[in-house]
Amino acid sequence: MMRFIRRDPLGPLDREAVRHGEERPAGPPRALSPEADPEVLHRDVPRFAHGLRTPGLHEATDPTKDPAGIPDPAVVEVPDALRAEIEDYMSRYPDFRSAAIPALAAAQKVHGWCSPTAIEQVACVMRLTPAYLTAVAGFYDMLETKPVGRKTVYVCTNISCSLRGGDELLAALEARVGDDPDVNIRGFECLGACDIAPMASIDGVYVGPVEDHEVVELAEQILSGAEPLPGKQLVRRRVADAAANTDDVVRASTETGTLDPVRYDGAGDAPTQPGGAA
Repeated sequence: MMRFIRRDPLGPLDREAVRHGEERPAGPPRALSPEADPEVLHRDVPRFAHGLRTPGLHEATDPTKDPAGIPDPAVVEVPDALRAEIEDYMSRYPDFRSAAIPALAAAQKVHGWCSPTAIEQVACVMRLTPAYLTAVAGFYDMLETKPVGRKTVYVCTNISCSLRGGDELLAALEARVGDDPDVNIRGFECLGACDIAPMASIDGVYVGPVEDHEVVELAEQILSGAEPLPGKQLVRRRVADAAANTDDVVRASTETGTLDPVRYDGAGDAPTQPGGAA
């Protein structure tokens, strides 16, 4: 039986009465359903310095340093492929500064993290100050501001995944791959895939629900660089609308170039392209 937390003990009639000015009926503002596990409400929430839930927010900027200006393109060397990718992103937005996030993500792929060199290269191409881009990189969780492993493993520990064992999944994977310096594994506040909870993102590939007996297999795939749980990948799930799963849709998507479809025919089967080719 699914367990859940009842957050509002008022029934519809009580809520309507409160809206019209009547006093709230006696009782706690939050209550558990009879089936709820009390331990769920007593789990520790990870905290960083100064009690913050987000690391790094307490790190203040050194006010004694002179602000860095826009890097000189005659001095800063930027890889041609990275420059072309950043300029492509800039061309897609009315305000080129909107490309800061994908530009930083592109530099992160090259350097492994948003290092000072990466920031400087992006700033040089975008004609922005390093401080501007450092502020962007420090705000978004997927942009790394410190050296990390190149294999990215995010395990969602937000409410839906937590109730379905997300914290246990994170602990189990950390125990098996956490010692590898090439693996950047950590809990994630929300990956937006509650329907496959508990889930994880392996280098951007969403997999779930991850069962206990699949942890060993998934850990080995992470370490070896193999495709993670092919039968549990979100991109290969068939949708509830049967019409959207027809071959016609796949064919049309291919012909129009709007999608790169992957036809999934069953758990563990290799993906096939339209026409039957493997």
